[in-house]
Amino acid sequence: MNAPFKTPADPLDAPLWDLSDLYASREDARIETDLEQARALVSELNALEGRLVEARDRPAELGERLDRAIALYEQASDLLGGLGAYAFLAASTNRNDAGAQGFEGTVREKITAIATPTVWVTLEINQLDEAAVEAALKAHPAAARWSPWLRRVRAMKPHELSQELETFLAERGPITAQWPRLFDETLAAMKVKAGKDELTLAEALNRLSDPKEARRKAAAEGLNDALGARSQTMALVINTVAADKALEDKWRGFKRPADSRHLANEVDGDAVDAMAEAVAAAYPRLSHRYYALKARAMGKAKLDQWDRNAPIETTAPRAFDWGQGKAMVLESFSDLGGDFAARAEGFFDKPWIDGKARPGKQSGAYAHPVTADRHPYVFLNWMGERRDVLTLAHELGHGVHQTLAAGQGSLLADTPLTLAETASIFAEGLTFDRLLKTAPKAEQRGLLAGRIEDGLNTVVRQIAFHRFETRFHDERAAGEVPVERIGELWLEEMGGSLGPAVTLNEGYEHWWSYVSHFVHSPFYVYAYAFGDLLVAALMETRAKDPAGFTPLYRDLLAGGGSKGYVEALAPFGLNPRDPAFWTIGTKRLEGLIDQFEALA
Repeated sequence: MNAPFKTPADPLDAPLWDLSDLYASREDARIETDLEQARALVSELNALEGRLVEARDRPAELGERLDRAIALYEQASDLLGGLGAYAFLAASTNRNDAGAQGFEGTVREKITAIATPTVWVTLEINQLDEAAVEAALKAHPAAARWSPWLRRVRAMKPHELSQELETFLAERGPITAQWPRLFDETLAAMKVKAGKDELTLAEALNRLSDPKEARRKAAAEGLNDALGARSQTMALVINTVAADKALEDKWRGFKRPADSRHLANEVDGDAVDAMAEAVAAAYPRLSHRYYALKARAMGKAKLDQWDRNAPIETTAPRAFDWGQGKAMVLESFSDLGGDFAARAEGFFDKPWIDGKARPGKQSGAYAHPVTADRHPYVFLNWMGERRDVLTLAHELGHGVHQTLAAGQGSLLADTPLTLAETASIFAEGLTFDRLLKTAPKAEQRGLLAGRIEDGLNTVVRQIAFHRFETRFHDERAAGEVPVERIGELWLEEMGGSLGPAVTLNEGYEHWWSYVSHFVHSPFYVYAYAFGDLLVAALMETRAKDPAGFTPLYRDLLAGGGSKGYVEALAPFGLNPRDPAFWTIGTKRLEGLIDQFEALA
């Protein structure tokens, strides 16, 4: 891409999505129609209760019944999943609208009421012994397509409760979901005072990348005040979420707080611990070394915490309008070959992206798959900066992955987190390579610094988050953790990861309180580091044979969750059980730091 370097007149000129492919509005008559259809499917499914166990000694009959039961389960899930997605998507762009928030809560309750009577399905499947299931799939080959889903269901068998307790937990779900809702609404309503400006959370976080230190400092100090004023509320939220999780974990027999996430990810907890320890051991060679180099490059003895993502150069970095960002990302996807760019372009051609930052819209970014029989939607807050281009690439990587895996059906398209971040981080890497290639030489050092910082944020920072989260949950087991102690844990883990060249200024102890994953998805964060290190190994493989890599990579994504990550990586000749596998990524990041030091 050879577009001129310019600052767009309005970098916020990004699109809004149109959710009418799902429903026209909250009053759409199709909502009640779909709820009724879901009730009918659940009723048909529940007529099979008891009939799986009844046929355990008749393989062909059991196979037919398994196939029918799981197909009905998926069909009902698709209807309810589409409605739930609509309510969430609409609410996430307008957290200040009480009507949207109330609708989301009501929909969640209705979905739960319809879906809860199906808890018997997985429980009854797990009453069957392994030999009976294998014989049934062999005798009725059409049912064999569900094998990967059955593998995941069977893995949960040791942690299942009685049908009465499983029903209670399912019915209780919409109530416990009010804590994440309180978290989201609190942050969406928050205003950050930065000098003369009043900013949303997304705008304040974005200003931490401003070339002018005074503006970065003002935004950071505004965040200190705004987050500090809400830290007691957020401490109550995170303590309650952790206590609720610990109670369920105790009943299910999970020994450690992260074990349920490891099971869902189909990854061994010891492997995650080894990865986290390997990254922590590399802190001095990665983050500590880089931030010392960056401080020197910026002419400072030490960086303040608001300098962590600051541009190296004091001149305004290249800004991108929406059209430039779109072109950059699509050309990057084209480099991969195949139909990757065409699939990504579909998100732009149709109103499937909500990029415009605005009051009431929650911060962050995501790609929502909706269901396999529909299309995904992409959400981000576009500010026209380099990182926004990479975020767009990241979320479109998810979106393309979701469209490729859709052929598996919703139950099998669902990808464990160990692989879910692969396509997104890979797309981000491709886009950065193009950004660096097309930048003038004067900007290359700054871009390289940005790429290193993105790597540190994805690997080092997420592992520091994971270690903080682990320590918090361990302490929560002994009782409620005071907000002051949460801040201490945060400063200890962040300080250890950033190193002696970064000052954690007063007020930074509150910054744990805006990290949504701690509330929405406990122990999610290690997946980012897992994905980044995995992608580094894939990129090394691609460099050796780009043409041969593309079809293997496409098959990996199209497989969705049908294979575990070890099996999925075997065609590339990669073995993630080998400790050396994880060093590929840390060495790649070290190499970038070497390049930065040479340029400096």
